[in-house]
Amino acid sequence: MSRVQFIEHKGKKILHMNFSHCKPDEVLSIIDQAKPVIAAQPPKSLCTLTDVTETGFNTKVSDSMKEFVTHNKPFIVASAVVGVTGLKQIIFNAVMKFSGRELHAFDTLDKAKDWLSEHS
Repeated sequence: MSRVQFIEHKGKKILHMNFSHCKPDEVLSIIDQAKPVIAAQPPKSLCTLTDVTETGFNTKVSDSMKEFVTHNKPFIVASAVVGVTGLKQIIFNAVMKFSGRELHAFDTLDKAKDWLSEHS
């Protein structure tokens, strides 16, 4: 199963980016896969769901995430993130501040998908 794929929830199309349980080098690869998919969408048309549960982060991943989230800004209507715990909360806050984006953190994928289906 692809780690970057469109899913449907309550009739809404959502781009699911699954970084869960990935090592830092895998995270960078998934970012590279996701960028052209996102850039192919019309401006302000995309809802994204990002799962970072048990994801490995380092400085390179943190910097890449900041650039990635900034790159995505013109295409996004709403973004939800799952798995933001511990030190990832610091990275999450830094990514939001750096990118000027509003990302919403949730405890479960289902809560995130429900929120996205209501805010798209």
